[in-house]
Amino acid sequence: MRVARCLDQNGLSHWVEPLSADRARLYEGDSPFGGLRPGEREIDVRRWLAPVLPTDIYGVGLNYRAHAAETGADLPDNPVLFMKPSTAVTDPDSPILLPAACEHGPEVDYEAELAVIIGKTARNVAVEDALDFVLGYTCANDVSARRWQKRGGGGQWVRGKSFDTFCPLGPVLVTADEIPDPQGLGIRSVLNGRTMQSSSTADMIFTVAELVAFISRDTTLLPGTAILTGTPEGVGFARTPPVFLSDGDTIEISIDRIGTLNNPVRDARRD
Repeated sequence: MRVARCLDQNGLSHWVEPLSADRARLYEGDSPFGGLRPGEREIDVRRWLAPVLPTDIYGVGLNYRAHAAETGADLPDNPVLFMKPSTAVTDPDSPILLPAACEHGPEVDYEAELAVIIGKTARNVAVEDALDFVLGYTCANDVSARRWQKRGGGGQWVRGKSFDTFCPLGPVLVTADEIPDPQGLGIRSVLNGRTMQSSSTADMIFTVAELVAFISRDTTLLPGTAILTGTPEGVGFARTPPVFLSDGDTIEISIDRIGTLNNPVRDARRD
C-alpha cells in the first residue's frame, strides 16, 4: 500500500493513494496505524504533506561503509544515535530554510536517507522479530548545518540537525509488506540535476532490523517513531571543494520502490 497525506481544496487533510500530481483516492479509516482500506472517492489535491507526523525521530550517523570511509571515520561498534525534533519535519515540495543562525557562511548539507516508521509499540525487540514492528518506509533528507553539528553544539549533533525544515519526509509511505527486504534499495540525492549520492541500502553497517532492535533496548518506541537510517557517501562537506545548499537550489532524494522527495532551498533571511 502507498499512503500519502494531502490537503484538499477546502484545506482539510486526508490519507490518500496518490493518482497523479494533483489527484488522489481517499482511504477509509483513521490512519495507517489503525488500518486503512481502499475507498472509491477521488479528490483534487491542493498540497502534499509529509506522510507521517513522527512521535519521535531517531537519527543514525555513520551507517554506510563508504560514507564512513569518505569522512575518515572508523566503523562504529554500535549505532551512532542522535535525535531530531518533530518540528524539523517538512513536507514534499516545501522549502528547506537556510537558518539565519548560519551567519558564518555556507554550511547546510543534504543527506539522503531511508526512513523507517514504527507501526506498533516496540521495546526490547529481537533482531529476528524487528521488521514485524515496522509499518513502512519513506524518503528522508537529514539536513545538517555542519558547523553547528561539529562545533556549535558543544560536541553534540542535535543542534546542527534540529533547525526548522531540517527533516523533509515523503512523498509517500510504502507499507512494509511491499518492501519485505529493506536492504536492497537504491538510494540517491540529486542537487540541481546533478547526482551527488548514489548507493544502496545494502551498504549499511547496521541493518534496519538491527537498528530497531538496538534502539528499542530498554527504550519504548511508540507507533509513529521515525528512524533515519544513515546516509551514503557523496555528502557535500566531504567533497573537494565542499558543496553546500544555497538559496534557489532544488534537492531531490530518491529511493527505489518509494519515490522522489523534492524540496527547494530558500534563505530564511529573505523572509
